[in-house]
Amino acid sequence: MAESYDFDVLVIGAGPGGYVAAIRAAQLGLKTACAESRETLGGTCLNVGCIPSKALLHASEYFEAAAGGAMAKMGIKVTPELDLPAMHAQRIDAVKGLTGGIEFLFKKNKIEWLKGHASFESADTVKVGDRTVRAKNIVIATGSSVTPLPGVEIDEKIVVSSTGALELGKVPGHLVVIGGGVIGLELGSVWRRVGAKVTCVEFLDQILPGFDDDVRKEANKIFKKQGIEFRLGTKVTGVKVDGGKAMLTVEPAKGGASETIEADTVLVSIGRRPNTDGLGLEKAGLATNQRGQIETDHEFRTSVKGIWAIGDVIPGPMLAHKAEDEGIAVAENIAGLTGIVNHDVIPSVVYTMPEIAGVGLTEAQAKEHGEVKVGKFPMLANSRAKTNHEPDGFVKVIADAKTDRVLGVWMIASVAGTMIAQAARPWSSALHPRTSPTPATLTRPIQRRSRKRRWRFRASRFTSDVSREPRPSH
Repeated sequence: MAESYDFDVLVIGAGPGGYVAAIRAAQLGLKTACAESRETLGGTCLNVGCIPSKALLHASEYFEAAAGGAMAKMGIKVTPELDLPAMHAQRIDAVKGLTGGIEFLFKKNKIEWLKGHASFESADTVKVGDRTVRAKNIVIATGSSVTPLPGVEIDEKIVVSSTGALELGKVPGHLVVIGGGVIGLELGSVWRRVGAKVTCVEFLDQILPGFDDDVRKEANKIFKKQGIEFRLGTKVTGVKVDGGKAMLTVEPAKGGASETIEADTVLVSIGRRPNTDGLGLEKAGLATNQRGQIETDHEFRTSVKGIWAIGDVIPGPMLAHKAEDEGIAVAENIAGLTGIVNHDVIPSVVYTMPEIAGVGLTEAQAKEHGEVKVGKFPMLANSRAKTNHEPDGFVKVIADAKTDRVLGVWMIASVAGTMIAQAARPWSSALHPRTSPTPATLTRPIQRRSRKRRWRFRASRFTSDVSREPRPSH
């Protein structure tokens, strides 16, 4: 007698990985449901992450171009006035349109949205709110959340996370950003452009950990020139809020005398951690690694048969476009097709101005595996960059000294986020670093992956196996 299941596939989480996995599974003829506790679909990325931050970045760029004199230099004389409520309104409108689009796609593909928090009852049974369902395959795609700073309480008023920083009701006089990574620099740039003094406190000796060293140094110079103050090699030991102000206590990371910094707003952006707490993984026979991540094989299977995991809850960079491609791949694997993601070719982008992007190995990582040669070209010598008054940055290509095989490409340019996709293409079918897949673009990657076997390959990110040739998957 055949076992009885409510669904062929149950996806837990409706972020870029989860909703794409659900839609692809449904398109492959599988009865699919998706559990999501938010009031809207799209996860962190569409609701309080990638999408709203890019809306503010785009709007604030226009404001700075007008207020900072860039437009006047090109013969466009304007006197801008900041309307912060209107700027927030267009952010909210963008989020509403995209999350609504995902809901439309769920209905179109007959995906049942199970509303509520999901937790395992057993390896094939999940409780969602007051309902308990059984699924033949369960995909964990619960994403990530803000990493807290010990001893610092986030109230989303004075001391905020990235979510609170998107919703500030007024421009802070002094914004202190704790953490010099992508999120801190993007949101710090937004508020600097509209008038805030911004100080970035970073524990390490340079911003943008994980990026190429030349890019990190040049980006630091550019942001300093724009007006951001950096306190590198500095740790925050405490934050006290009193009278509508925050007082930070900081000291050198290597030890030394402490001092205080007063701020109107403090943004805590020291990273993100996987959302695995409260899932009841132990009831399903699963455990996490030391970083709270769920380990999988190259097909995104966990150690328990029928349970799969993708996105921010598994090892690898926490990026929306990575989760999306994994969502498509895991659905294809569940359906008996061949879905593989090349984790060596996942671009990263910082959507500041200029943009910062990279793919593959940094120069330091490449040198660990042998002799390399490096080529650099300054944007100052690029005709279009010079004509557009956007001379900052460069393109850097890292290659194997003996074979000329490209190992990494890193760049700073006004359109680096677009250029990096072309740089990735020689390796394989490049992932375009979108802020997130949208309803308009979602069908294209799904259609091109309809073949059973594809010439793709996967290797762990940043390994010595950079010269492996693609081979058929069986």
